[in-house]
Amino acid sequence: MSTITLGTPSTRARRAGLVLLILAALFLAFDTTIKLIASPEALEGTKALGWPVGVVRPLGLVCLVLLVLLLVPQTAPLGAILWTAYLGGAVATHVRVGNPLFSHLLFPTYVAAIIWTALYLRDTRVRALVARRP
Repeated sequence: MSTITLGTPSTRARRAGLVLLILAALFLAFDTTIKLIASPEALEGTKALGWPVGVVRPLGLVCLVLLVLLLVPQTAPLGAILWTAYLGGAVATHVRVGNPLFSHLLFPTYVAAIIWTALYLRDTRVRALVARRP
């Protein structure tokens, strides 16, 4: 049985990962904030997606917990997994209501891809998950 050794990410990879993580986190923080304050836009969007407006604040709390998990280095992979699940639900919702593919349906997938790319560039644990095995 052979083992796979992975070096630590380069400084450039870590910086690129940090930039991507910041971009994703800023978007997710904005989305979390408008849910927590139950902004009219969040309420209207939730209603348009067929969800009761009463779920906005609880979803905001879930997003806040997930964002903290993502931003703490020790729990970042768990945060990414949970964000992926949450964003998968968003994709399902957009499919259900028949929203356009690239602007609505795939947008949560783009966000998840940015999160995972950022972690891959910064975290050896995530690199080990996707390492090519002989």
